[in-house]
Amino acid sequence: MNAQATDMEQLPAEPGGRRKGRPGAEYGADAIQVLEGLEAVRRRPGMYIGSTDARGLHHLVWEIVDNSIDEAMAGHASHIQIQIRPDGSIRNIDDGRGVPVGRQKQTGRDALEVVHTVLHAGGKFGGGGYKVSGGLHGVGVSVVNALSEWMHVESARDGKVWAQEYERGTPTGPVRQVGSSQGRHGTTTTFMPDSQVFDSTTFSFETISQRIRESAYLTKGVHIRLVDQRETPWRDRSFHFEGGIASFVRHLNRDKETLGTRPIAIERKDGTTTIEVAIQYNDAYAETVLAFANNIHTVDGGSHVTGFRAALTSSLNDWARRQGIIKDSKDNLSGEDVREGLTAVISVKLTEPQFEGQTKAKLGNAEVKGQVQAAVSEGLGQYLDENPGDGRRIIEKSMTAQRAREAARKARDLVIRKSALESSALPGKLADCQERDPERSELYIVEGDSAGGSAKQGRDRRFQAILPLFGKMLNVERARLDKVLGSEKIRPLIIALGTGIGDTFDIARLRYHKVILLADADVDGAHIRTLLMTFFFRNMPQIIENGHLYIAQPPLFRVSTGKVTNYARDEKDRDRIVKEMKVKNLTIQRFKGLGEMNAEQLWETTLNPATRTLLRVDIDDAAAAETYFSKLMGEKVEPRRDWITSQSRKVQNLDI
Repeated sequence: MNAQATDMEQLPAEPGGRRKGRPGAEYGADAIQVLEGLEAVRRRPGMYIGSTDARGLHHLVWEIVDNSIDEAMAGHASHIQIQIRPDGSIRNIDDGRGVPVGRQKQTGRDALEVVHTVLHAGGKFGGGGYKVSGGLHGVGVSVVNALSEWMHVESARDGKVWAQEYERGTPTGPVRQVGSSQGRHGTTTTFMPDSQVFDSTTFSFETISQRIRESAYLTKGVHIRLVDQRETPWRDRSFHFEGGIASFVRHLNRDKETLGTRPIAIERKDGTTTIEVAIQYNDAYAETVLAFANNIHTVDGGSHVTGFRAALTSSLNDWARRQGIIKDSKDNLSGEDVREGLTAVISVKLTEPQFEGQTKAKLGNAEVKGQVQAAVSEGLGQYLDENPGDGRRIIEKSMTAQRAREAARKARDLVIRKSALESSALPGKLADCQERDPERSELYIVEGDSAGGSAKQGRDRRFQAILPLFGKMLNVERARLDKVLGSEKIRPLIIALGTGIGDTFDIARLRYHKVILLADADVDGAHIRTLLMTFFFRNMPQIIENGHLYIAQPPLFRVSTGKVTNYARDEKDRDRIVKEMKVKNLTIQRFKGLGEMNAEQLWETTLNPATRTLLRVDIDDAAAAETYFSKLMGEKVEPRRDWITSQSRKVQNLDI
């Protein structure tokens, strides 16, 4: 995501401290507007789908596909097909019950039209349509309709096929019968995203593929097929997992050495709540826990994760004590110990989920904590009793983690004591900013001493801090926390950020709300950025999740006529600039590194909020991110080599 910093305009103050309004601006009854129908969605699309970039575009697909998944969860659908059509539109076909047709009593209009044109209309409120569903606000398909250039819907049910067309959310005609269903049932939805709304209307096959793979794991037994018809031959992938989330865990661990040959699978029903948990340990140090409620990825956890963690810690300690491995309560393993190297997927399905916030990032149902805790305690206890060899390997790994945690605590205390003894309590190489409000402060993490010198001279010291890093950066994917804390390259960064690390981490103590990675615009710079992003992903993921991590975009080329100078990010940008300047005698300079730019050039191209471009680091798909970090940064060479070989055809400009 591109992000450009801007300063808020300050209006002069009136007597009494109020701000003046702009001339002629009047706020009366006529200024109050009521937006009818789906007009509000088109006027403020970000309120409904988050953004109008690639993420928002693909959100349209999720809304449509999730309706079909809800049919599958309710036991009424078994096959779903998503087509990216030659014209760039999306078609979604399922074999569910089909959208109801006929007069809807509250509106007097056909139910199929109401579902597609009225916000907060659907079969997920009263409980009669769906016992379990992901979409609970009733805005899904109507929002997609509002943000589409056109949409066509067919509902096959009761032996007939009914259809309706729309343009930008408005029906072009009534719901009509278009033929016999000939035994077929289900819903077919085709839509073209509106180019007036979205930055780009080009769908990514890989992005859709990753998301529906996840949906297939979470909805055991459903068949989902994705077909890209934009090129010949068509790209075609099918997903079907009878193993459900146990298969998901195997997929996440496929590039790692695992403890035990198969995941521990737990499935229980408690009243109207269904609980599924799959657990498998690997020889790495990171914890990967993905949690879902009604197939919605709850990235901030919630009551189901709390219950799982409590059960995991108590069950392993109880079993280890019964086996005589742990003798004394003071030797108990902590939650952090038993989660080292853990890969787990938690999926709960319930009739009345209570999510915290519109984004559904956290599950709030208090009763689910006890339900999950009871299910995991019973299931895990039974597995350990039946597989004592696996149990001992898990306990041994956890006890090794416990010893490393104690070493990390001593190293962390040393870091704290050392920083406290220094006069500034901050790293010596840090050039701090004058601003003390974290929201207005930026930290540039700069690779190399010479580049750091230019950045210190070129920055605006009022709100921009510079921390130079040099030398080989530690790959934290292959290191425990005690080794991370012992690194001379990482320790200054931890101190500068101010959050602490490990079990002492506190995002509220972050000293800069923009943490910006600044490295050379070449392959070596990309390597440094990757190592730093691995550090944040594994040790401080909250900084990424809260939108505080950015990547600076320094130029690779300087193109000048002598009087006019432009900067280019890459070869493609350079060629565009040369073509636009239409001058024969051009001087083109390729920067070998940031240190080749003087302070003024670095400010103009990379540091100045008015002219720079920053890329914000986001985690769109936690499972995919976990896979790539493990594959590309982990211990095993073969998965990395295979991935590089598979991607070699896509390389156009190799920087060696």
